[in-house]
Order: sequence, then structure tokens, then C-alpha cells
Amino acid sequence: MARKVILFIAETLDGYIAEENGNIDYLIDNDFTSGETKDREYERLVKHIDTVVMGRKTYDQVANKLSPNDYPYDSFENYIMTRHPGDDVGNIHFIDEDVEDLIRGLKQEASKKDIWIVGGSSVIAPLVNSDLIDVYQIGIVPIVLGKGIPLFSDKTNFKEFNLVTAKKVNGIAYLTYEK
Repeated sequence: MARKVILFIAETLDGYIAEENGNIDYLIDNDFTSGETKDREYERLVKHIDTVVMGRKTYDQVANKLSPNDYPYDSFENYIMTRHPGDDVGNIHFIDEDVEDLIRGLKQEASKKDIWIVGGSSVIAPLVNSDLIDVYQIGIVPIVLGKGIPLFSDKTNFKEFNLVTAKKVNGIAYLTYEK
């Protein structure tokens, strides 16, 4: 059975994954995650992945802003897409190759676990266009930024998807789509 490629990401109600400057404080500084129900969507995801793929800007946000003292994806193989690759740090690999080629290779590896696409749009658009994402799990947070970095850039081609599930967890609507 081939590994699945899963886009698991949050976006604002108006479709942005970050402010124009890359800031994601809207995810941190709001109480839409608090409520009567514990949000276990991330916990469900990480049970069946062993590989994380993201762009360098996303990596820098996670490593330097969200969790500067404790990189949260240490237990996974990490592939950071960058035009300026450096030396690997443990299981964090900085690579300069087409993300499509990387994903095709990873899908062929003998692993029983799936691949998580974290972001951003320079990683996501080519994967959407190449039809390499199997599952889209998008958390819609109840905020309108008005402008910012869109989840799907103007480099993303037209695609149609099937809605598999829609779930409300406190203030977040989790929508799961498949191709």
C-alpha cells in the first residue's frame, strides 16, 4: 500500500495561512481552540505519519517563532525545501530539488506511515498541480485577515475535490477532501 500524502494545515476564513509578512500570531494569540472539546486532530494525524515536508519559511516560523526551544517534529524525518541547502541536522534535511520529485521518491519508500505537507504555497502549489496530495485536511479558523499569504497561490491550477468529512471542534471547522 502506497504512502499517502496529507496536507494538514490551518487557514483563515478568507483563505490565508499567514499575514503578508509571514506572521502567524493569529494562530497563537486567539482562543478559538479552547472550548468544551479537546482538539485532537493533530494527535490523530501524527499517529500515522513519519515524514514532514515544508518550505524554508515555514520551517523558520516553526523553529524560531512557534517553538524555539523544542522543535515539535523531531520524531519525524523532515525535508525542508530551500534554494540554499545546508548541512543536515539530525533528521532535518535541507534540500534543493523539485518537491514533486521528492514526494514521488518518498511515496516509493518502504514505510507504513504517511507523509505530512506542512506548508507554504511554494511547496503546496506544485504538489496540487501534479496531483500528488491524496488528502487535504484544512482547519478553517474563524478570523478574517483581509490580506496575507494564501493557502492556494495563483500558481495553483484548477482542481475539483470530494468532501469526505466536515467536523466542528470548538471554533475551528475541519474539512477533509480527497481527489
